[in-house]
Amino acid sequence: MINKRYSSLWRWICGRILALAIGSVVVIAACMWLRYAVQNYWILHKMPSAVRQEFVTLSQAPQINPGRFHDIVDTWWGLSYSTPSIASADWATVALLVLVMIPFIVLMGLKYARPLSMQFGHLRDAAQDVTQGQFGRQAELIKDAPAEMIRFAADFNTMTRQLARYDKEIRASHVAMAHELRSPLTAAIGRLQGMLDGVFEASPQQLTMVMKQLQHLNRLTDELHLLSLADAGNLVLDDQQFCLLELLQERAAWMIPQSDVHGMTVRVHGHQPCPFRGDAFRLGQVFTVLMENALRYGREGGHLDITLQNRDGNYVLEFLDDGPGVAVQFLPEMFERFTREEASRARHSGGSGLGLSIARAICVAHGGGISAALPPGGGLLIQILLPYQPCAAQN
Repeated sequence: MINKRYSSLWRWICGRILALAIGSVVVIAACMWLRYAVQNYWILHKMPSAVRQEFVTLSQAPQINPGRFHDIVDTWWGLSYSTPSIASADWATVALLVLVMIPFIVLMGLKYARPLSMQFGHLRDAAQDVTQGQFGRQAELIKDAPAEMIRFAADFNTMTRQLARYDKEIRASHVAMAHELRSPLTAAIGRLQGMLDGVFEASPQQLTMVMKQLQHLNRLTDELHLLSLADAGNLVLDDQQFCLLELLQERAAWMIPQSDVHGMTVRVHGHQPCPFRGDAFRLGQVFTVLMENALRYGREGGHLDITLQNRDGNYVLEFLDDGPGVAVQFLPEMFERFTREEASRARHSGGSGLGLSIARAICVAHGGGISAALPPGGGLLIQILLPYQPCAAQN
């Protein structure tokens, strides 16, 4: 947050220009006044006391004896004081003061402009480093710079931090993507090569194993395509009106065979009607992903409780299992691509590492969000927020 004591760039520049101008005029005027004050004091000091007393009296009322008043002035101050034009000495004084003030104005101008110049310089150096791939480069903030420049530099630093994070994610994603794509391809090619070499018989069983690897590869490419569309903002939703609770109950019914195998119970809690306008197929994908994760990583004989509520203008869907949960430090990374926790989300468990990323992309595309938390009672809590649309529901 930018400190309120910083002024705007326009005010910062104008304030310093006005300060220099007014300060210069005040200094010149003060020096001229001081010159005359010193001169008058010195002349009065040299006057005889009688003449000085007479002059003081006449200076208070010159009309008493104008001739005598001018005689004293001309005698002690010179004839130039009685002429209507500016004396040469005055011009010389003004010229001298201007010559003295010019370096002062230049130095003060450089001093005032230095914070602005330094801030621009730090931004320039940081921008050059960013163009060379140093995305984490931060520009130093100059405390005396104007508010716009401080804010600009702070926003620049925020941008570079995000660029560094994106670059790190992309690099890690590329490595993981290459591994995920290579694994089924290697398995399928190895199996086919074995059949060509006569190591394996070209039986329906062997071909089925190859087909499973190719299907896994096809599913992986479809998921990557969906995520790329979501990242580009081009994920097309089939907008229709439906009941969220009915969709949840439908997907839970689909999972009964799998839940029976894992010995888990899936329970859906909610009250109809729960009208919503969105893509039922895509949201069904989200629900399926979360249910499959709970079945895959939950404990045998456990429960998955799904709750749907209307809270503060949003539909809140909570998926709570009683499994081992995840490490606290893993929570912020759960929805990144190809991310698995070492202990509970190893690759042999069957996931591609894209399910939660897809769930987040679909929720965001619907104007909502998804988050994870560790409840006090153990397990893992996944919460989805979707905007409540009563008007669309009534129509």
